[in-house]
Amino acid sequence: MIEQIEAIWQDRSLLKDVRSTEIIQDVINQLDSGQLRVASPPAQEGAEWTVNEWVKKAILLYFVGRQMQPETVGIFHYNDKIPLKSDFVTAGVRVVPPAVARIGSFLAPGVILMPSYVNIGAYVDERTMVDTWATVGSCAQIGKDVHLSGGVGIGGVLEPAQAAPVIIEDGAFIGSRCIVVEGARIGKRAVLGAGVTITGSSKIIDVTKETPVEYKGFVPANSVVIPGSYLKTFPAGQYAVPCAMIIGQRKESTDLKTSLNEALRENSVSV
Repeated sequence: MIEQIEAIWQDRSLLKDVRSTEIIQDVINQLDSGQLRVASPPAQEGAEWTVNEWVKKAILLYFVGRQMQPETVGIFHYNDKIPLKSDFVTAGVRVVPPAVARIGSFLAPGVILMPSYVNIGAYVDERTMVDTWATVGSCAQIGKDVHLSGGVGIGGVLEPAQAAPVIIEDGAFIGSRCIVVEGARIGKRAVLGAGVTITGSSKIIDVTKETPVEYKGFVPANSVVIPGSYLKTFPAGQYAVPCAMIIGQRKESTDLKTSLNEALRENSVSV
């Protein structure tokens, strides 16, 4: 299937062939059921995620081959190329109106969607909460037991095909109105306080020791993060530039909920 998708990607005239559209649809169906993922988690702790570039190409080809179609869901009316997911009862997913998830996204059993949006290619793992007006962008990978608080924006990274998607690992807590984009990765059980912005090039500064440690586009596991700033010199003078600051650690040794509450309380973090 990989070779076939690559061939269609190189020669778009193959989209006229029924067999080609069937292959692309098969990829979308496997994404929808969780059999395929845009990015595969590492086999061992500390290793890198693997981006399945050919799967992203299949999604882009799916867009090319689809026509606009009207769709009615209760009182809501849509006109789009991509159908919406359904049969949430069988999937074991709780969906609160007017939450929307597109075909080609995967929602594992125990996921809760408050009025929110999940785009094609996204993978949302077991028991994760996508709270009110949160968005999970195309191809984003969300782990187990994650909480995406109200208004969180998880960016979509569909193009270029080789680019890594946004990854939120197991047990992370993303506070209200946080923005995580450009293929940034949030490590396991990390806590982002309200309003933190993490991009692929954001400075993330660990200030918990005598000497600061800088990361870019990556928040280590168990970190407690708040919005911060640092001084940068411009021709017109010095100005404060936004960054994210690691100000503490969530303890692995205690229950996750207790650990989260302690981390928030000890560091006066709003979520």
